[in-house]
Amino acid sequence: MIDPSTYLAKETLKDGTEVTIRAIQPEDSTGVLESFEKLDRDAIYRRFFSLKKELSDAEVKQLTDVDFSQVVALVVTTKTGKGETLIAGGRYAVENPETSQAAELAFLTDEAYRGRGIAGLLLRHLIRLAQKAGISRLEADVLADNHPMLAVFRRSGLPMRQQREGSVIHLTLDLQLDRS
Repeated sequence: MIDPSTYLAKETLKDGTEVTIRAIQPEDSTGVLESFEKLDRDAIYRRFFSLKKELSDAEVKQLTDVDFSQVVALVVTTKTGKGETLIAGGRYAVENPETSQAAELAFLTDEAYRGRGIAGLLLRHLIRLAQKAGISRLEADVLADNHPMLAVFRRSGLPMRQQREGSVIHLTLDLQLDRS
């Protein structure tokens, strides 16, 4: 069984950039804050569905101090002149552990690293962890004009349902590949 709290994988992006995908840790709070400060307004709105100027201490704690049973959060880092730099993050949160085998997905990628396949890479790792945890479907709400993120889900290779509600598309990815 894979322990998501110690998850670690090395990958190479399609442009040759070497990255590490690993479990988020409370010590990543500084990196999360630095990453948030670099986000443009559109990225913040697409991730949080509202505009935020900063993250509160409680929000940073919620993002970095996860239990890895109901919430699994991974970060993508790369080596820069400043050492390890956090460039993206993805997570799933189990909606209702007692009654549901569904989890909600969320992603965020540093603007300078978008378009390099990071969200798709994170999705593949999160799918693997979710399947090992017995989760049968992943769900996400995506703004209808967020074409790059919608494309990531379409390229996942998983059966997908979508339902539009105003400017938001609710996506469901089916993780039960073995139907026998």
